[in-house]
Amino acid sequence: MASITPLLPLLISIAILLMGNGLQGTLLPVRAGMEAFASVEIGILGSAYFLGFMAGCLYGPRVLRVVGHIRTFTGMVAVASTVVLVHALVVEPVIWWGLRAVTGFCFAVLYMVIESWLNEKSTNENRGLVFSVYTIINLTVITVGQILLITADPGSFPLFALASILVSIAAVPIALTRIDQPAPLDVVQLRLVHLFRISPVGVVGCIAVGLANGAFWSLAPVYALNATGEHTIANVAWFMSIVVIAGAVGQWPLGHLSDRIDRRYVIIGACLGSAAAGLGMVLLAGFVPNGAIIFGFLFGLFAFPIYSLSVAHLNDFITEPSDYVEAASGLLLVFAIGAIAGPTMASAMIGIVGIEYLFAFTASIHILAAAFCAYRMKIRAPAPLEEHIPFNDAVLMAQTTSAVDPLSPDEGPSQQDVTPSGDKPSS
Repeated sequence: MASITPLLPLLISIAILLMGNGLQGTLLPVRAGMEAFASVEIGILGSAYFLGFMAGCLYGPRVLRVVGHIRTFTGMVAVASTVVLVHALVVEPVIWWGLRAVTGFCFAVLYMVIESWLNEKSTNENRGLVFSVYTIINLTVITVGQILLITADPGSFPLFALASILVSIAAVPIALTRIDQPAPLDVVQLRLVHLFRISPVGVVGCIAVGLANGAFWSLAPVYALNATGEHTIANVAWFMSIVVIAGAVGQWPLGHLSDRIDRRYVIIGACLGSAAAGLGMVLLAGFVPNGAIIFGFLFGLFAFPIYSLSVAHLNDFITEPSDYVEAASGLLLVFAIGAIAGPTMASAMIGIVGIEYLFAFTASIHILAAAFCAYRMKIRAPAPLEEHIPFNDAVLMAQTTSAVDPLSPDEGPSQQDVTPSGDKPSS
């Protein structure tokens, strides 16, 4: 652990920041439901967040290049903290949509600052440890943030104030750190067609994850509040937390299995497992004791690893080391595109048939993704097992937010020192 001690200020900042984001991510849909927002209005809240997030990936690097990492971080924290409070002051759907877009932009830039800093200040020897700790922090504190929902009434001001306080305090370790700022971000190109040609399954898998998981994050708190029969805030907090924990549990066994066989079999299995869990949520959860918790756990277990599996599958077909960062960045944007569309599409459907059919939407997405993957298996041979990059390395690549230039010409990837062993340069 001594090897990551110098990076503790960065890790503490991201822990506090994600705790605040986890709290408001669950708080806002619940409060919107309490305020009688229409299902489509709640869905657009989620779409707006991911629209802002995508904009932050595209244009945040310009801010970083002008004012540097510390000023960018403190500025984005100030804006994100203020936005949380404005939600409590002005309870109007259209205003909230704009505020969520601003929040998405801020958090994309904040992740970019933290992750590029961690990446540059870690070494080839400890980078895996650093990002493993980062992943654990990610999953742990988001869960804690969701559980904080039970500490006060979502219909009152204190939870908004708590989320704002957490986001604000996250700036303190960064502002006081003595760690040197990283070099300016390298910008990679946006070539989505190129990525699709490399691996249609990888790209379609990430779109499917965006559609399904975007709908889940935006509408599952409302589902847990209204469709499980308990109608308690504690039920929302525990339901969301259990799904996140299951997603963490599922990453490693599915990932290690995919290192040993054609990854597409594992992707299909994960998609069908997610679909079965979703259909179980719709058809059986009301008749099984703790059915929502059981099927929610199974949903997280299979659905959350699909993104990393898709990234790993695409990376298996990359031949140039300098293409790895471009692939990770492009797939993140593909995910964001799906996550922009997913909440609005799902909310339009449940506005007609009811919130209890949220997981019918996710099941349909996962079934379609599995069918596409099966189709591709008939027309393309698998990547040789000896050419598989380790799944752990794919997780490291998948979780970082890289800077993307949407206007760069298609003249080949930027030259960056990236290797398939997980030794990523600054994002």
